[in-house]
Amino acid sequence: MIHLWGKTYTRTELLHRVGDINQLASAQPFELVDGNERGSRGVVLRNAAGLEVTVVTERGMALTHGSFQGVPLALISPVGSAHPAYYEPRGLGWLRTFPGGFLTPCGLTQVGSPGEDNGEELGLHGRVAHIPARNVSWGGKWDGDDYILWVKGSMHETRVFGENLVLTRCVWTKLNEPRLWIEDRVENCGFEPVPHMFLQHFNLGFPLVDAAARLELPEHVTTPRDDEARSGMNHYTEFNDPVSGSLEQVFFHDLKPDNDGMVFVKLVNPAFDHGRGLGVALRYRREEYPVLVEWKMMGEGLYVVGLEPANCHVSGRAHERKLGTLQVLAPQEVREYNIEVIFTLGREWGATGN
Repeated sequence: MIHLWGKTYTRTELLHRVGDINQLASAQPFELVDGNERGSRGVVLRNAAGLEVTVVTERGMALTHGSFQGVPLALISPVGSAHPAYYEPRGLGWLRTFPGGFLTPCGLTQVGSPGEDNGEELGLHGRVAHIPARNVSWGGKWDGDDYILWVKGSMHETRVFGENLVLTRCVWTKLNEPRLWIEDRVENCGFEPVPHMFLQHFNLGFPLVDAAARLELPEHVTTPRDDEARSGMNHYTEFNDPVSGSLEQVFFHDLKPDNDGMVFVKLVNPAFDHGRGLGVALRYRREEYPVLVEWKMMGEGLYVVGLEPANCHVSGRAHERKLGTLQVLAPQEVREYNIEVIFTLGREWGATGN
């Protein structure tokens, strides 16, 4: 049965009421045509629960705009969904084409601070967010009484005499669910072991992020990245209005999983819309993402909370190697990563988060 707007329908009963299922939910391709965004392509997923996300297939299958029941949820930076031709791989050049967005992937062999590792120059956060997807497909299909909307593609991070990694991503939702699933498969298609760093850079912004917002975590141990973060150790789950000259604070959370090995992380704003409430949650397997990075930036114009499940920290590959925590993909090895994103508006978490 399909539950919509307080009523229940079978698949047949619902189809009797629409000219086309796209009346209720769709996967709609697009291409941007102006400025530095020209040539960036993607797919907008929209469902009857009020969820709408933009997947830019030209940019590593990043999710840029994201909203729920008309409320925007993501930080959108001034650079927009810049075409990957404008990517500057050295140093901090990644920031010149960082759209913010609901989710920007980072990796696949480097995450975090730029630097040098074994003679290789590495820029901020790696290359995957600037690799156009191949074999892109999208659509909708019935699975019993469930209608599934999806977009899928593969990014090849490869070079001659170097790594040959393939990330295949599927982003999907259901017609009537306030949920989104992100399924990633990383394969080392080469014949040598390759360093593997992978981070999901969720960038949540106003109006979800506000002075009343709070971060809710399961039992955890938290480590600050540096002295600036150390000064905020008593307030990493709390937020404030934008502050001129604010500096970023980064925290590493080691979360205790439940009996199923899962962790459930929530950013909520109970004061939104006169107490109506607004929230986004991530649910994923801790074994896949052992580190939750929190990026707290309360600046003017850059007002964002980053929730970043990762298999690494963000000081760069050389630092991870020095610590002995650098993960490596063996030849032909495959890793799978899955995240469920849950949205709520005007309801308690007990109704949608279990």
